[in-house]
Amino acid sequence: VSLEMGKIFVEGVGEVQEYVDVCDYAVGLSRMIGGPIFPSERPGHALIEQWNPVGLVGIITAFNFPVAVYGWNSAIAMICGNACLWKGAPTTSLISVAVTKIIAKVLEDNEVPGAICSLVCGGADIGTAMVKDERMDLLSFTGSTKVGKQVALMVQERFGRSLLELGGNNAIIVFEDADLNLVIPSALFAAVGTAGQRCTTARRLFLHESIHDEVVAKLAKAYAQVRIGDPWDSDTLCGPLHTKEAVKMFLDAVEQAKQQGGSVVCGGKVINRPGNYVEPTIVTGLPHNAPIVHTETFAPILYVLKFKEEDEVFAWNNEVKQGLSSSIFTRDLGRIFRWLG
Repeated sequence: VSLEMGKIFVEGVGEVQEYVDVCDYAVGLSRMIGGPIFPSERPGHALIEQWNPVGLVGIITAFNFPVAVYGWNSAIAMICGNACLWKGAPTTSLISVAVTKIIAKVLEDNEVPGAICSLVCGGADIGTAMVKDERMDLLSFTGSTKVGKQVALMVQERFGRSLLELGGNNAIIVFEDADLNLVIPSALFAAVGTAGQRCTTARRLFLHESIHDEVVAKLAKAYAQVRIGDPWDSDTLCGPLHTKEAVKMFLDAVEQAKQQGGSVVCGGKVINRPGNYVEPTIVTGLPHNAPIVHTETFAPILYVLKFKEEDEVFAWNNEVKQGLSSSIFTRDLGRIFRWLG
């Protein structure tokens, strides 16, 4: 995972552990897929609900979690009695092959055909063929919102079933009563972990105006201590971006942020060394609805935004088109429940 995708070694280990954990979860779930028995309006009869396998599940996954995402899909699909056909990202095909070989051995050791979890490698043409193929009883796609929209339309065209896990533009809200000793490391890892290439990466940090400057100063100091380098080095916190295209997207986003009124507090540059390395970046001064703030750039760029009132920041949290995860730092229990609501 470190060699082919570029994430730091400890995150690669964590990703493999996720697959192990979801297998544990799925095994337990396999004894719990129940259907209710209803009383019938017809005397002496009952209505039984029973779930059956859908058949073949096509699974298309992204580069950023080249092991775990297939694990989530395949473990649940198998305990429901389905076969899987997997297409991983074309840039992480060695990982896909390695994972498939492990699964095949486990299946065959248990006298089940390894082909229950089959693999196909290729680019968008293979993905399109899978999406359009009526033999795919369920098509699960993990990737960008833009491509996911195309997948949904193509599957719907044949009245198929789709399962989509797409982009996110996630926010952290920090109120004036927050414990900043929790906020700084949490915000840093949420924004910099996996070099900003997670659908759950924190992209927007909303700070109450009374603590804005203090948090920005502390966060910039923490960013300066982030060790960037070889993913195999145990001291590294931030590895490279996945591709040269990702580096270009990073630079374009930083430039757009400046043009839209943002100030780069730290980072914003490409690091002059072999590989796709960039500096984790903090941008302040943008309005909450700036176009770049509403764009999910798959890179370690954090937009820090100032707010006054609870109601406005809750609205800003929810105004992006692709919400996925968000978090709040406060000691006010009432506020937490208003946010949840």
